[in-house]
Amino acid sequence: MRSHLLNDTTAEQYRRSVTEGVERVAAKLAATKRPFTGVTVDALAPRIEQIDLDAPLLDTAAVLDELEDVYLRDAIYFHHPRYLAHLNCPVVIPAVLGEAVLSAVNSSLDTWDQSAGGTLIERKLIDWTTARIGLGPAADGVFTSGGTQSNLQALLLAREEAKTDTLAKLRIFASEVSHFSVKKSAKLLGLGQDSVVSIPVDHDKRMQTVALARELERCRKDGLVPMAVVATAGTTDFGSIDPLPEIAELCGQYNTWLHVDAAYGCGLLASLRYRDRIEGIERADSVTVDYHKSFFQPVSSSAVLVRDAATLRHATYHAEYLNPRRMVQERIPNQVDKSLQTTRRFDALKLWMTLRVMGADGIGELFDQVCELAAEGWKVLAADPRFDVVVQPSLSTLVFRYIPAAVTDPAEIDRANLYARKALFASGDAVVAGTKVSGRHYLKFTLLNPETTTEDIAAVLDLIAGHAEQYLGESLDHAS
Repeated sequence: MRSHLLNDTTAEQYRRSVTEGVERVAAKLAATKRPFTGVTVDALAPRIEQIDLDAPLLDTAAVLDELEDVYLRDAIYFHHPRYLAHLNCPVVIPAVLGEAVLSAVNSSLDTWDQSAGGTLIERKLIDWTTARIGLGPAADGVFTSGGTQSNLQALLLAREEAKTDTLAKLRIFASEVSHFSVKKSAKLLGLGQDSVVSIPVDHDKRMQTVALARELERCRKDGLVPMAVVATAGTTDFGSIDPLPEIAELCGQYNTWLHVDAAYGCGLLASLRYRDRIEGIERADSVTVDYHKSFFQPVSSSAVLVRDAATLRHATYHAEYLNPRRMVQERIPNQVDKSLQTTRRFDALKLWMTLRVMGADGIGELFDQVCELAAEGWKVLAADPRFDVVVQPSLSTLVFRYIPAAVTDPAEIDRANLYARKALFASGDAVVAGTKVSGRHYLKFTLLNPETTTEDIAAVLDLIAGHAEQYLGESLDHAS
């Protein structure tokens, strides 16, 4: 089986195999007419279950044929303009090329002697991003697996910088619509269940700074320690951006670590027109960015950035076989010194390739287009009496709900919206997300595809209304 090892003697086989795979995927992308086939778990699971993994097919073409049956045919394709659900972006070709390169070379970004130039490329991209944010000359950071890990590491640093031996006294402040990873991180960091203080939001789903100030003062009066405030620049549900300058002022007053979760809103760092929407982010102590959300990168591509590189020492551990302390004196750069991970993919290469081919302005133009699409989509929804739209978008998310003219029971309207989303997914014609607002079921468009048009939005709204009306009609028939 040595013939399958990638090396100098199998380079031609590698070329043929990868080319065959790329051709299959390219053909699939070209032929995809809807984002999903509508396949069910019950239909797909038996096809995968019957495969005997101890009986290899021994032929690349045969395996690709099988893959077509169990994966490619029924995959959910984010590149389709009517995929409107979660924070999944279509990806740019230079990044996909970078993915192919990094997978084949297989550098590990934990130590210099496993990566060489990969280490320097990642560090250059960290410097580029911190400069875009404006964190200052002492800034640093490291690539991560995603926003959840970035938030965890940022709050780890904040916990250590809080300098208290009584973890039960530590408090984290985040808006009621912040990412669930804030509470998850608190649990992983050994903090009490009450450590995360939920701050109410205003009509635009932005953290209320008056309420934050009140809770910070209460924390101090109660003899507790305000460990961190997590401000969100692009909430998952609404794309809302907390008032960063005002929050930064409060953090300064209370000597509290400011973490900005910009996993979604980081696309504004490259924006040509809307960069001012994240004014104040430069005052953060740490920032989460997900390039795989709004820089059109394949998963995974994320980073945590810090204002003061010295704070990264809280994640540093030395092992003689990997990164002994003497390497610090020898100025050998080991990224594991900054990371919660050890073995780590060279995900930075994808962004590097993107910037070198497209430039930051190219990325920013694409993100500006989806923000503008959301603004147009909001106008469409606001003018349509069939729908209630929650907030005017700050980024590219629209949260709305179908409101039938003849039905007033909120629970029945909930069921109609839930049915419409499920029926739409089953049809494969479009994919939308769902959430709750004030306890009620709503639908959500997350617009991250510049190829999506207002015509697509209008068409999907018609599909949603049709499915909801079908449910309500059947419901009335059953009731009578």
